[in-house]
Amino acid sequence: MKKIAIIMGSDSDLPVAEKAADTLRQHGIPFEVHIFSAHRTPNEARDFALNARVNGFGVIIAAAGKAAHLAGALAANTTLPVIGIPLKSSALDGVDALLSTVQMPSGIPVATVAIDGAVNAALLSMEILAVSDEEIAEKLDALRRAETQKVLAKNAAAEAKFNV
Repeated sequence: MKKIAIIMGSDSDLPVAEKAADTLRQHGIPFEVHIFSAHRTPNEARDFALNARVNGFGVIIAAAGKAAHLAGALAANTTLPVIGIPLKSSALDGVDALLSTVQMPSGIPVATVAIDGAVNAALLSMEILAVSDEEIAEKLDALRRAETQKVLAKNAAAEAKFNV
């Protein structure tokens, strides 16, 4: 099974990135967490991206706020899928990070989830790996069935309370 990398630009990003790690851990998906800054450790970020495929990774999740160049910097150095998590970390409430992450030039795609959307980044990374990994596909199917049952139970409770 391929690993998923969770890269964040600073340790201040850990509370959000940890949600992705928790989601992957909950489903038994192997992952590694690293801190590499697009601006303060560009060589290390580049080396990680260049070697990610040979090191057993299938997807890279990049969490960064403000200028949020991390996802693009990683994507520029790998053909693995990169998912950006724009972080709410400035006076602009993450809109700056969202725009920096989503506005990639043609030829260097970065998938982008919602501001602070770490759980969806983890699930999207699992979906990407599930294209060629039936075990992960089965885990995702089970998760969807469980989520459906939760919503239907809430619906039944609301109907019982409000519908005559």
